[in-house]
Amino acid sequence: MIETSTLWLRSAACLYALGLLHSLLAIARKNQNLYPVALGAFRIGVVLHFVALVEVAMAYGRLPLDSFFEALNVCAFLIALVFLIVEWRYHFATTAVALFPLVFLMTLTASMERPVASWPNVGVRDAWLIVHIVLVLAGFAALLLTAVASIFYLIQERRLKSKRAGRLLEKLPPLATLDNLVSISMGLGFVLLTLGVIFAVTWASVESGTKWVSDWKIQFSFFTWFLCLVMIFLRTSAGWRGRKAAVMALAVLGCAALTWAAHVGIRPTLER
Repeated sequence: MIETSTLWLRSAACLYALGLLHSLLAIARKNQNLYPVALGAFRIGVVLHFVALVEVAMAYGRLPLDSFFEALNVCAFLIALVFLIVEWRYHFATTAVALFPLVFLMTLTASMERPVASWPNVGVRDAWLIVHIVLVLAGFAALLLTAVASIFYLIQERRLKSKRAGRLLEKLPPLATLDNLVSISMGLGFVLLTLGVIFAVTWASVESGTKWVSDWKIQFSFFTWFLCLVMIFLRTSAGWRGRKAAVMALAVLGCAALTWAAHVGIRPTLER
């Protein structure tokens, strides 16, 4: 029964992946055409998710809340269920941009509690890791561009309010252009980081099973991704623009820099 519950859970994660694809397209290209299909797949995924939870509860004779993976599994299901209720009652589809990726990643992580197939060969293992690193570095680069555009936005806004002149400041792009650049680079950064995190979760699960969950560096990486998700949500759903979005982008870049330092920059010192 445990094996079949894992199968249902991973099937649900595959269906949730359509929701993730919708969110990434909506963020990167402002394309909402996939939403009806993604929502339908998401509903089926919630049903399979529920079946998986019921089978686990029957197998253990208790609520599956004793481990990190079990709690994450239940939490993902509850978030998905609440979203469907809110979407059915109020048709508040804008929250899907943030909740689809969150539910998918939580479900994917929860489904990795059971052993997965090992690498077919060393080449695939190394290639998977390289793709993860490239995606994350590209995501950090996009966030850096977001932060630079945000700083220029704050400078330009202050200059316009104070009516100060200056040759260098006058060459800055208009506020609308800077805000658009922040939006584009922010979306691109989130897409790349999300893909990088997915590659990281699957690589770590195949490589070390569930041991990676207790690594504080990986936990901080998830926090950085979640903060980026909050930033995207506030911009797309709450309409954050201008100064608020600029300050949020700088905060996310700061967390991204700490994440990079934890994994690369200060790792030799920490491991002494």
